[in-house]
Amino acid sequence: MAKEVVAKIKIQAPGGQATPAPPIGPALGQHNVNIGQFVSQFNERTREFNGMPIPAVISVYSDKTFTFIIKSPPAAALLKEAAQVAKGSGVPNKEKVGAVTMDQVRAIAQKKIKDLNARDIDRACRIVEGTARSMGIEVKK
Repeated sequence: MAKEVVAKIKIQAPGGQATPAPPIGPALGQHNVNIGQFVSQFNERTREFNGMPIPAVISVYSDKTFTFIIKSPPAAALLKEAAQVAKGSGVPNKEKVGAVTMDQVRAIAQKKIKDLNARDIDRACRIVEGTARSMGIEVKK
């Protein structure tokens, strides 16, 4: 018989550097999940991301066990890394903080294609371009 899913929890933590502190501890603690076990498994599976925020979806079962799925890093984090900027612009229409090339946008779209609502790579590129535009990062053709 399949185990019953009691809760689905969505979190975002730094890859390879997650700790039991908030937001992970309280989110898992209210469902009586072993927080230390989750943190060690998450850090092991996300070691190569080295501090980049990584979203995860945790399924908690009725016997207090869990499984989790790791998603790709947010497009904003990948764009900041590609443009080598600390943060996006406060007024993206007027003030540009950096620039990325179309090749960099395509590479980011290929990393994120399975998590995006896009049929092909060109549409995924358009989504990433929109994120860049809203952050004040210019896309050079």
